[in-house]
Amino acid sequence: MTVFFVVLLFMIYSTPVFAADIPQVDKGDTAWMLVSAAMVMLMTPGLAMFYGGMVRRKNVLATFMHSFIAIAVVSVQWFLVGYSLSFGPDIHGLIGGLDWIGLSGVGVEPNADYAPTVPHLAFMIYQGMFAVITPALISGAFAERMKFSSFLVFTLTWTTLVYNPVAHWVWGKGGWLAGLGVLDFAGGIVVHVTSGFSALAAALVIGKRKGFPHESMPPHNLPLTVIGTGILWFGWFGFNGGSALSSGQLSVMAFVTSHTAAVAAMVVWLAIEWIHRGQPTMFGSATASIAGLATVTPAAGFVSPMSAFAIGMLAGAVCYFSLNIKSRIGYDDSLDAFGVHGVGGTIGSISVGVFASLAINDHGANGLIYGQHRLLLVQLGAVAIVALYSFVLTFVIFKAINATMGLRVQHDQEIEGLDVTQHGESGYYM
Repeated sequence: MTVFFVVLLFMIYSTPVFAADIPQVDKGDTAWMLVSAAMVMLMTPGLAMFYGGMVRRKNVLATFMHSFIAIAVVSVQWFLVGYSLSFGPDIHGLIGGLDWIGLSGVGVEPNADYAPTVPHLAFMIYQGMFAVITPALISGAFAERMKFSSFLVFTLTWTTLVYNPVAHWVWGKGGWLAGLGVLDFAGGIVVHVTSGFSALAAALVIGKRKGFPHESMPPHNLPLTVIGTGILWFGWFGFNGGSALSSGQLSVMAFVTSHTAAVAAMVVWLAIEWIHRGQPTMFGSATASIAGLATVTPAAGFVSPMSAFAIGMLAGAVCYFSLNIKSRIGYDDSLDAFGVHGVGGTIGSISVGVFASLAINDHGANGLIYGQHRLLLVQLGAVAIVALYSFVLTFVIFKAINATMGLRVQHDQEIEGLDVTQHGESGYYM
């Protein structure tokens, strides 16, 4: 009898486990995801240069600091609680649970719900880079006038109350917007609509810069902005291409559609600017390419290259006019975070409902031009809900911070510049 049990135990523990029973890590997919995560991380310093070149020289380091500190504080929040709130086991479609707090249970084995061919940790760190850059985008709305301490409180609060829930709604397993069929390939709703409409609320609450709009406030270093644009453009291939979560046909499609939309937006923008202002500008070229990339982001893995070309053309025209009507309306979105990301994210997310094709991505849906109207209605509803949620929550957060610790630097500090008054250093010593 003893021999029988020994043999039985040996058979149980030596029974081969079939490959289908264990999620398999694909080395190619994993390599692409890690490279993409690094590319998306590089976008945040790229954003620092893009924004930093646009402000006056007395505020360049303070503007840089908004992006660089976001890398640190949002990453810490993401590791401790943010990832679990965004992608953890679902609670009524509204938020992820705390099962993965402190990355508990997030290891090197794949998670079949999200990225079944790469380690769970690879998916986590990739998504973490999206969380990092999103509040940094908002900083363009209040550049040159916000207290650094208030920015830190805002960034942590906003990431927890706005970004994490919306990420779960759209991308989380069981999220309620995902359940309705909302499509957002790489963050048109989760990143650009949230940051863009939050930027609008922030600009309205914090008020205009001293001297705006009567005092001239041109970019102090356009070459720096252009370098930042190039880094952002490069990183966007990881932002959109990496969102395929594998290295294959879909990542190639997202890569190509991203570039197609960017160049289409630039050509249309410069043509309009040339007619409207008499000269094409480098500033316009840089802004246009970012507008095209932001606009195609939600659609990159759902549409064909020619559909992306149309989306980019639309971005170039609409975002150009959105920036030009800002002065007529009178609000001071310093670096056009709303005009580029809010407007672009909205156009792109709605365009998914028009141009999406199952022939491109069989996990998507057909849009209006392929005979289906439901997706367009779903996308319109999702944009409206997320835009309103982001605007209202940001408005409340800004009001609360202003009532408790204040938002703006003092008048004389704003005149002297935030580099010296907030950080005790200067970007230029000559």
